[in-house]
Amino acid sequence: MTPKSRALIACLSMTFAGCATLQPDAAPRGPLRALSDTVVAGFAFPESVGCDPAEKVLYVSQFGGTELKPAEKDGKGYISKVGLDGKVIEQNAFAETMNKPKGIWIEGTRLWVTDIDGVWIFDTKTKKGRKLDLPGIQFANDPAVQRGVLYVSDNRSDQLFRVEPADFLDARVQPKVSAVWSKKAINPNGLWPARDGALLVVGFLSADTARGIHSMAGSGEMKAMSQPIGRLDGLYEMRDGSLLSTDWNSGSFFHWSAAGGKKDLATGFKGPADFCVMGDTAYVPDLVQSQVRIIKLGH
Repeated sequence: MTPKSRALIACLSMTFAGCATLQPDAAPRGPLRALSDTVVAGFAFPESVGCDPAEKVLYVSQFGGTELKPAEKDGKGYISKVGLDGKVIEQNAFAETMNKPKGIWIEGTRLWVTDIDGVWIFDTKTKKGRKLDLPGIQFANDPAVQRGVLYVSDNRSDQLFRVEPADFLDARVQPKVSAVWSKKAINPNGLWPARDGALLVVGFLSADTARGIHSMAGSGEMKAMSQPIGRLDGLYEMRDGSLLSTDWNSGSFFHWSAAGGKKDLATGFKGPADFCVMGDTAYVPDLVQSQVRIIKLGH
């Protein structure tokens, strides 16, 4: 699913540029590892954490309620504004009725979040919001913006959708919605705009059907980057082209590289979903256990 946040900026957009502890081009210091792992409880099925580095806060999408029903339109979902220590600043940051808000993407003052059959856009300053229905989508999961275009994954129908322009907050803007591709046995979940211009995609289907990591060129052509790994959710590209992701099958937050494959950084998750990274710290939600884990990374 989806922290799916996955925000982008400064230290993030260059994947840890300016964060000395994680510079892959610095002197060798050994493999990437988790230096600390803090569990913050008290959330109501958090699916995605989005980082807002300008304001130094997090936004956490939550299903709400007392039962985990990810596809139910019950009006119990909301997005909370949260401090970097995991403490809630605003329980319901946007005054809109939501169902099961999932992946979050933040760019500047714009925040996109998926919600079953559509995608919302909000202004984090004014709190103004607008929902866009996505015809043909079954389970809107993760949003990502690349070159002014919004991409939305749908793992249940095995489709990738495109919304152009990405910024449709103004009601006068009528964006074009289209399916980029469908039925490629990828079941797209987490998305990330790669530094080389490609769109990176990880897949999620079922416990007995593993999916892997793919790269989509501008033409829409998909290329497998890995063998099947598991049920992959969040995604983030580091400066050296290696990736961070989450896997429900192994209950892990992991580091992946073409040379080294999958290396777990933190385990014990029951539903490791869509995370974000700010500086040298990853904020990873555990959807099933209603927790957010704050994981400091280093060598």
